[in-house]
Amino acid sequence: MEETLKVLVVDDDEVDRMAVRRALKAAGISVQLFEANDAKSAIAHLQDNSFDCVFLDYRLPDQDGLTLINDIRSRNIKAPLVVLTAQGDEQIAVELMKAGAVDYLSKSRVSPVTLTQVLRNAIRVYRAEMQVALVNQQLRESNELLIRKNQELEAQQRQIELQNLKLKEASLLKSQFLATISHELRTPMNAIIGFSQLLLRPKCGDLSPQQRDMVERILNNGKHLLMLLNEVLDFSKLETGRLSLKAEIFDLSEVVKATVAETFSLAEAKKLSVQVQNNLQNSMVFNDPVRLRQILMNLLSNAIKFTESGSIGVDVKELPDHQIEIAVWDTGIGIAPSDLKYIFEAFRQLDQSLTRKYPGTGLGLPIVDALVQMMGGEITIESQLNQGSVLRIVIPRQVSLSEQQNQDGSSKISQVLPSKKTLSKHSDVFHMVQEQVPKERTM
Repeated sequence: MEETLKVLVVDDDEVDRMAVRRALKAAGISVQLFEANDAKSAIAHLQDNSFDCVFLDYRLPDQDGLTLINDIRSRNIKAPLVVLTAQGDEQIAVELMKAGAVDYLSKSRVSPVTLTQVLRNAIRVYRAEMQVALVNQQLRESNELLIRKNQELEAQQRQIELQNLKLKEASLLKSQFLATISHELRTPMNAIIGFSQLLLRPKCGDLSPQQRDMVERILNNGKHLLMLLNEVLDFSKLETGRLSLKAEIFDLSEVVKATVAETFSLAEAKKLSVQVQNNLQNSMVFNDPVRLRQILMNLLSNAIKFTESGSIGVDVKELPDHQIEIAVWDTGIGIAPSDLKYIFEAFRQLDQSLTRKYPGTGLGLPIVDALVQMMGGEITIESQLNQGSVLRIVIPRQVSLSEQQNQDGSSKISQVLPSKKTLSKHSDVFHMVQEQVPKERTM
């Protein structure tokens, strides 16, 4: 069924209005026709009805067509406007189209064919324009929404940045506080340890068995507390970037041997067997022996602490490209696969309860991880529940010192290299180290 169109004809000439009516009827278009003979009545019709098309005479008794079109648009009345012009008014029609008319038609050319064509084109163009206007409105609304969302995101980002700044500041203050309090506590703790050791010496007088037991407990607990304080102090230095490597050439096998010997009594107390396998053909390395010993001590202490029976061990071997692997293993309680991702997080322990079986600060492995990274190496772990764990460290035979370390003077290569005579039996290591030293610093 054909759509019935609502059409308004605005013309003060009855003959011209009749011509439009006849043409529409002859064209067979289903039309509900409205008529107005001046601008005032035209506005009244347009405010009360929604028209599919308006045929508008340019010359009206109370208003010209241009003024009427501007009045219609100012009232935000939506309808396609087709201007009916007299002979010779084509230039005026162009101006009217610029003002908002969709098309124009000379009254001398009004016929069923032309009128139908102009009507349908005007409706099609108008509806297309309305669709474009609707899409543009939607785009504007979407753009405004995106702008508001962007502003909200920017505000949130600024808030997050402010919070991050506050968190960094709080973290820095925390690290500084930890460093200060750890440093301050170490002095009285060293005094407690020193006086305890002094009391245990024979020249200070004989102690009863009960007194000796009490002093030994004070000494052991003091050493344990000092170790915890040292961990906190080292961690705070690492966080604030105040810890640097002091590298020198040393025998890695001797460091491994000495560290294992130092922890042997702890393993023996739990009746654990200790195995060391050293496959180094050349045990000379250029690194920080104190920090490397600290790494081994942490790993061995952990292995002993978490192993109730069985054995622990250290395997050292050479890898290609001047790399060395140190593996510390145990047959202890192991770690669940879901917990492996947490073991290098600071202050985190798998058992966080106050009644946990294995005490500690939760800083040992994070410190080890940070030190290994400073040495240009990497640490990996393999573990199975109730079967044990293996922590592997791969480090370069010669650590690369940062420029900042060289500027500090804390670990300049030229200051730690021994003489050629001392290195004569380790000439291959000496040549390898010399290749990395700038010419102006060679001896």
